[in-house]
Amino acid sequence: MEQKIRRDRCMGDNLRRLRKQSGISQEKLCAELQRRGCDIGRTTYEKYETGELNIRASVIIELRKIYGCSYDEFFLGLDE
Repeated sequence: MEQKIRRDRCMGDNLRRLRKQSGISQEKLCAELQRRGCDIGRTTYEKYETGELNIRASVIIELRKIYGCSYDEFFLGLDE
């Protein structure tokens, strides 16, 4: 019997958009997150952007500080 995987809403596109708007690479972003106490490697962060992993709230909090944006930016378009 074939299993169907239901695709949940993910904020990966928003994470990628915010990072690119800031002009920062995944490597540099992860280094900054690590400096702020979030133990995130580049491959893990890449999975956040592709929707393979759900991002932790603590990482979103630090990303908001880095990007200087509102929390709404992370959830843009997900309620449609």
